[in-house]
Amino acid sequence: MKLATALLSLLLFFPLTVTTMPRTQDTSLKSRAETSNYEETSRYEDVLRFIAELQKRTDKLRVETFGKTEEGRALPLLIFADPPIAQPREARATNKPVIFIQANIHAGEVEGKEAMLHLSRRIATGDLRTLLNNLIILIAPIYNADGNEKISPNNRTAQNGPISGVGTRENAKGMDLNRDYMKLESPEANALVGLMNRWDPHLTVDLHTTNGSYHGYHLTYAPTLNPNADPRLIAFGRNKMLPAITRTLLRQHKFRTYFYGNFATKERMNREVNTFEMQREGRAALPADKPETKVWRTFDHRPMFGNNYVGLRNRLTILSEAYSYLDFKGRIAVTEAFVEEIFKYSALHAAEITALIKRVDDDAVRGKLPAKGVAFELAALEKPVPILVGEVKKVKNPRNGKDMTVMIEDKFTPTPMPDYGLFTATKTNPVPRAYIFKNDSGLKTVIEKLQAHGIATEELTEASNLEVESFVIEKVNKAARAFQGHAEVKLQGRAQKETVSFPAGSLLVRTSQPLASLIFYLLEAESDDGFVRWNFLDAFLEKGKTYPIYKLTGEVKVASKLR
Repeated sequence: MKLATALLSLLLFFPLTVTTMPRTQDTSLKSRAETSNYEETSRYEDVLRFIAELQKRTDKLRVETFGKTEEGRALPLLIFADPPIAQPREARATNKPVIFIQANIHAGEVEGKEAMLHLSRRIATGDLRTLLNNLIILIAPIYNADGNEKISPNNRTAQNGPISGVGTRENAKGMDLNRDYMKLESPEANALVGLMNRWDPHLTVDLHTTNGSYHGYHLTYAPTLNPNADPRLIAFGRNKMLPAITRTLLRQHKFRTYFYGNFATKERMNREVNTFEMQREGRAALPADKPETKVWRTFDHRPMFGNNYVGLRNRLTILSEAYSYLDFKGRIAVTEAFVEEIFKYSALHAAEITALIKRVDDDAVRGKLPAKGVAFELAALEKPVPILVGEVKKVKNPRNGKDMTVMIEDKFTPTPMPDYGLFTATKTNPVPRAYIFKNDSGLKTVIEKLQAHGIATEELTEASNLEVESFVIEKVNKAARAFQGHAEVKLQGRAQKETVSFPAGSLLVRTSQPLASLIFYLLEAESDDGFVRWNFLDAFLEKGKTYPIYKLTGEVKVASKLR
């Protein structure tokens, strides 16, 4: 750790000089993947050394620490801009889109880390320098730095390299950081959301690796999947940006890509929904007793996942999943190409992206929001899609003697099947003008987490009697099995109108702000991924009681001040 701290200090304060060196001759500026012939992945110190070397070669790069890990490792953020900047306010003044790339959230999925080092080199010294004419680029290459240092050839053994091993999925406390966006219980997630609050990127890209079906794509991807996100953002990502990038990747890079999914069956999906509800209530699962039809299905709509969380922040987002059974060098290459084309598309459509984000923010601030979902279900595209069904073989890893699963490159079969790539709301509630609750000691965690998400809150400066909509709890469903250390909760109940006295100091959260969709998801009583789900309100949740957070549906007329 002393070495790592010293290296980070070096890269943060290294005097900047500019030289020009061809990448092919620059042997000191290579990743560990490159120097090991793709048998190894970079350690934390390797990443810091690489960043320090970059800083010697360009004046367009600044580096900040955006937080620390559970074990105290500083998390580096690379800030590329021309002219160079160091502060979010400087980025906003340029009116350029801010594009944020995050790698290594799961430290067993390491190609994103290596790909972003390689792309950083090209932005700093090579063919991608002109991107900075139109973009501000932020890169966090090693988010789960603690998990990265637990490299072992016995982690993710079925993956096709690197043969010397990779890190762990979880952070140092065994927490999956891609399930922590809403509850914010890890220092890493708090740091990352803090970065989003400060830099407010227009587009966030999250780099992963698959761990499932044998398909014929080199990489799959997903935009935000939660339909509570602004439909204009969903349409831009799903119908315009990603299809264009897909065509370019095939035409110019010879990589096959498509929307993320795994093979399943329609009948099994129905059973899974029933099983989840039964497990929540401690009942037995349903048996499989029907013939099954193969489908392609995406994963989850809930904002505990990063791509869905960012969508609720009124921003564009892309999840990238390199194919686990493609070799390590190939996974790095396809991830690098994918992000490169995201950059190029964003640069070409910079004005369109900034204008889109402004429109959706302005409408949220004006309160122009439709009813939003509290319950959802998977939905298929209108027509079957020819999904590429792939083939694999087994190859021994010479370092541990275990079988790796290896993609057979040109063996795949286009197979028409339903594509369950969307979610629709099955129940919606109107978005209130504001939420209000008393400053009860049991709600301290709720208040702290609202502020951590960057949500503007106010407190009443005078006592007020207000007509509100309250939620009377009729049933508390608590999962029988723990998930991420929590017994998940879901409420059933009914809404009613009543007048409630709120003392001075009560908390007011207006929805006339850009994070309105996130506010709704966190505070709604029936939300499937808000404060109720994660046990932050358990002390208040009993049959017959009133949910402690109330809604103001009319014009908000109170004396208050910002916290």
